[in-house]
Amino acid sequence: MILVEMVHDVRVIRMNAQHAPKSIQKWLGDSIGHWDGDTLVVETTNFNPLNRFRGSSENLKVIERFKRVDATTILYRATVDDPTAYSKPWTLEYPFIATAGPVYEYACHEGNYAMQDILGGARKQEADPKSK
Repeated sequence: MILVEMVHDVRVIRMNAQHAPKSIQKWLGDSIGHWDGDTLVVETTNFNPLNRFRGSSENLKVIERFKRVDATTILYRATVDDPTAYSKPWTLEYPFIATAGPVYEYACHEGNYAMQDILGGARKQEADPKSK
């Protein structure tokens, strides 16, 4: 499973399984994983038509590779293949580097259009000896 904190999207990656029929289209696609040595390989198909990538079609297939290259880095490589939409498959690569220090929660702040007023009111409350 890959959990993306923003919007709480969850990708379930079924290991060593078969893809669901093409008629079952998931929002984030149908992801099947397997290990190739020390690399996690994930093949995703069956994307929901409302969430397809940049003009891709029902033939979209994405193959991702996650490989730890050192104690703080995972090399991410993805190949996008859709013969209906693109003249040939294309690949991107990006290092995921561990962040030093605290990781802060992604969160919406209710009423953030008035954040100055909210924080100003809190500072006034803190300064008032009666509120302690």
